[in-house]
Amino acid sequence: QKYYRAKSQTSFVLSNILCLPTMSWIHYVLFLLLLFRWCNTGESSSPEVTDDGAPMEKSEREALYSAIQGFVGDSWNGSDLYPDPCGWTPIQGVSCDIYDDLWYVTDLTLGLVHENSLSCAASLELKPQLFKLKHLKSLSFFNCFTSPMKLPKEDWINLGSNLESLEFRSNPGLIGEFPETIGRLTKLRSLVVLENGFNGKLPASLCNLSRLKRLVLAGNLFTGKIPDCFNEFKDLLIFDLSRNSLSGTLPLSVGEMVSLLKLDLSNNQLEGKLPQEIGFLKNLTLLDLRNNRISGGLSQNVEKIRSLTDLVLSGNPVDTDDMMGIKWENMGTLVNLDLSKMGLRGEIPSGLTKLKRLRFLGLNDNDLTGTVPSKELETLPCLGALYINGNNLTGELRFSRKFYEKMGTRFKASKNPNLCQYEIVSGSQQYVPPLGLKPCKMKKTEGNLVILQTLSHFKKEEESSSSVMVTRHVLSNGFVLEMLLELSLIVLLI
Repeated sequence: QKYYRAKSQTSFVLSNILCLPTMSWIHYVLFLLLLFRWCNTGESSSPEVTDDGAPMEKSEREALYSAIQGFVGDSWNGSDLYPDPCGWTPIQGVSCDIYDDLWYVTDLTLGLVHENSLSCAASLELKPQLFKLKHLKSLSFFNCFTSPMKLPKEDWINLGSNLESLEFRSNPGLIGEFPETIGRLTKLRSLVVLENGFNGKLPASLCNLSRLKRLVLAGNLFTGKIPDCFNEFKDLLIFDLSRNSLSGTLPLSVGEMVSLLKLDLSNNQLEGKLPQEIGFLKNLTLLDLRNNRISGGLSQNVEKIRSLTDLVLSGNPVDTDDMMGIKWENMGTLVNLDLSKMGLRGEIPSGLTKLKRLRFLGLNDNDLTGTVPSKELETLPCLGALYINGNNLTGELRFSRKFYEKMGTRFKASKNPNLCQYEIVSGSQQYVPPLGLKPCKMKKTEGNLVILQTLSHFKKEEESSSSVMVTRHVLSNGFVLEMLLELSLIVLLI
């Protein structure tokens, strides 16, 4: 009807066109050209729509079938198995939404995420039809790429108008550099590139993704420095570059991520001191820098982050004075604290015994000296794991049997040559101290139990040696009968 109406209007215009002045005649010609173009465009722009099930553009449905077939294999026939993918025969991993009365694919997950998910073939093909799904908001690949393959470089920009989430999880076959064009997907809110085979430097185009709330590039083979371009990442909540081979210092712009909750840069080759800007991260709950080469900047900056619940610094050669300068009592929100393998010297900081929410404390494999504040540590109500093994601690551990039973294998104090533990006897049963920890020469009981105490003293330069054994019997009525069984004094004259 639109076409015939335009045609009748054109006939009327032609019947009067010869009577017009020259300039008006030219205007009418231009008008006619625009009119015919409008008619033709109106006819050709109408998409071909499916007539069975949920209405879709046929090109959209064919692109979906072709994209999935490239991952699953040529034997997969989507039109037979799922004739109405956005309606009554949905495909696992595919979600749709309606735009202008037609259904379009908005979420696509490829890989064996659930039991009934479509698993990827060993030899797959990333077909160009994937990038024709113009309303795609979320795209995920889970354990799909097992054979070596590089991602295309140019096609990603076709998804830039709508894509908000892009994930590559556990794809060891994905190799080569990460595509620079992915940095042009400026509407991304989440970019997860976890446990793949990508290598090379982090593309500078990642700096364009300032709308991100989650940036995870962990478990790859990335090298080089972390780009110093995160000044505009005001909404970023999770920043995880762990388990790569990144080097250099921590960029100053990290301190501009004011909304950051989790910062994980562990297991890289980062070095130098922490920038003071990290103290600006007032919302940070997790800071994991383990197994790097961080040398300082902790006491001045970490203490300022009063929201921290998890602080993991193990495996960094931090200066002892810097580390011991932290006022731990001011970090009362800490739940997990790992300071192992840092070469720390001196006594166990007394401020650690003030952390009432602490559940995990790792001080193992350092050079700590002095005694263990057993009673104070035992009063921490939430403590469920304590590792002080591999130090030079001395004296006696005075933890109760209840404490050891609570800890189980989560308590270790071995490899402290001059540290011992009282043997705790309960009735006829003797409690064995933790493995690798020698008993002191004292048997102590709790309640109305027998205590045997042996004291010995040897003088290397004197001519005498003595030994005294005293047995105390605690009666049930509260009276104490003390009997001296043996007292011997042997004087050796040289």
